[in-house]
Amino acid sequence: MDKTTLPGGELIAQGLDDLSRGLESVPALLVSIGAPRLRQLGVPVPRPIPNPEHRLYEALRAAHADAAHARYTALVRRLVSFERAAACAR
Repeated sequence: MDKTTLPGGELIAQGLDDLSRGLESVPALLVSIGAPRLRQLGVPVPRPIPNPEHRLYEALRAAHADAAHARYTALVRRLVSFERAAACAR
């Protein structure tokens, strides 16, 4: 499955790459949130980051203050869209 052709695929691909390199980034935290479901869908997730929900929100709050909640929910919606599309693509 080519992840980049699915909705949010570029974000997921970046997160997987960041995790494999040991980087903590917004995409890596998002993939860490989705790790259990992504693995069920056959996407190998290397070394997820612990407590990703809290860490993602804190990273967004530091960068975007009042817009953190909106950005967090938008990112989670992209993750869910990817997961749903990947499930259909299987």
